[in-house]
Amino acid sequence: MLSPNAVLLSDGKIGDVIKIKSLHLTGFMRRRLMDLGFLPGVTVKILQKSPLGDPIAYHVNHTTIALRKEESSQIMGELVNHE
Repeated sequence: MLSPNAVLLSDGKIGDVIKIKSLHLTGFMRRRLMDLGFLPGVTVKILQKSPLGDPIAYHVNHTTIALRKEESSQIMGELVNHE
């Protein structure tokens, strides 16, 4: 059962802090995102969205990383804090 705070990373709002629960990616992209710090248990802050909403800038492990919705919509998390 999903938590009432469950959210896709791509659906978060600017300022949201989301704790990653799972990645629904496979292959190279899964490995690449995990290498960048997108791991279960890690918190990610949504910093900025482009005018058309894609890509989105995230703060993870003291780094700012921009992801397309194609990737970020495959990352499930739990909303921890909303500014």
